Amino acid sequence: MSHALATRSTEPDSTGRGVVRSWAAPITYSLLGLVALFGFAFGSPHAEARFRITDGSQKISVPDLVLGTTIVGWAGAVILLGIAAYSFVLVRAGRKPARWMLPVFAAVFVIAFLVWVIGSANTPNVYLSGLIAGSFTLAIPLIFGSLSGVLCERAGVINIAIEGQLLAGAFCAAIVGSMTGSLIAGVLAAVVGSVLVSMVLAVFAIKYLVNQVIVGVVLNVLVAGLTSFFFSTVMAADAAKFNAPPSFEVIRIPLLADIPIFGPIFFDQTILGYGMYLAVFLVWFGLFKTRWGLRVRAVGEHPKAADTVGIKVNALRFWNVVLAGVVAGLGGAFFTLVTSSSFNKEMTAGQGFIALAALIFGRWNPIGAFFAALLFGFSLNLSFVLTILGTPVPSQLMQMLPYAVTIFAVAGLVGKSRPPASNGIPYVKE
Repeated sequence: MSHALATRSTEPDSTGRGVVRSWAAPITYSLLGLVALFGFAFGSPHAEARFRITDGSQKISVPDLVLGTTIVGWAGAVILLGIAAYSFVLVRAGRKPARWMLPVFAAVFVIAFLVWVIGSANTPNVYLSGLIAGSFTLAIPLIFGSLSGVLCERAGVINIAIEGQLLAGAFCAAIVGSMTGSLIAGVLAAVVGSVLVSMVLAVFAIKYLVNQVIVGVVLNVLVAGLTSFFFSTVMAADAAKFNAPPSFEVIRIPLLADIPIFGPIFFDQTILGYGMYLAVFLVWFGLFKTRWGLRVRAVGEHPKAADTVGIKVNALRFWNVVLAGVVAGLGGAFFTLVTSSSFNKEMTAGQGFIALAALIFGRWNPIGAFFAALLFGFSLNLSFVLTILGTPVPSQLMQMLPYAVTIFAVAGLVGKSRPPASNGIPYVKE
């Protein structure tokens, strides 16, 4: 209650009616603007940050981008504080902050921060294309996981079990891939393992009306326990036979992969990497451009109305949860068939929960979830790079950044995040 009073106020407008003003965005913009002023401007290391666009292996050569920390720091601080002041003016006038303000503010803050932190490093230069491409690679399982959540929650089923789905997929891909030596068998096993977790979620949540959050949490614990048990008793006993799966090779498209920055991202990926882009498009197209998607969204928003027009609500929810398991299985396979060459205990390390946060941050939209997952991947990769460069910023701070951004988003910085109206509510036909 006290937080609501601190960030919202109600004042009468010219017609005498109350106007609710949310001060969350102006206050947040102001705080971050002050961080930029005292950190990036006054705290400038008075050095240069060098961003290498291309390396020696690429046929297309682009000169390095060199930026002064002092100039960028002061310019960034002025722009950020200007946006903060303008947002105060808009809210004071009873209007919402403009939509362009958040992406512009975020872009300027990230650029100013990168220039400041790279300029402060012992080695003040970074390979920009590698930084971005690495972020995409780390974000791939998060994107698959968030898409799994979109498919479930758009149909009205809360999917807390993304972590368990990813972990089951990674385990099954490793053990089957090792025993058969086949990548295809490994991927299919990952899908089957994840689908089994999804079906348990669907049966208990839809048929037996068990609280969906509790079922999801229990499944996460169950899968973590089972995979750890089999890892210790089976895989560790004969790792060469049960925990040495093959790995997908990178498929490099000539010429296109040499395009600076974008080439390594879009044209230098594994099959699962290319499949991730296809999955984002297919889920978005299916949900918003097809009859099936219209029915799914109707079931998630108003299942009773959907039932009256002949849609089998629970059947559609069940198969959506199963489909979500297929997508999550691909993300699980990425851990053991691309990122690592073996399975380890709880190797997903909570990334299913990060995918859930990306889903909320992306407002239950496949495109939004995609970019939100990229934010997490970028932050995680940046923490690795900064550790190597030797910057004064602790890597733990960078790993914390995406969670802080998500909290701001859920608190209303980017507008109210509203899930489907019937999300988590079982449907019982009268």
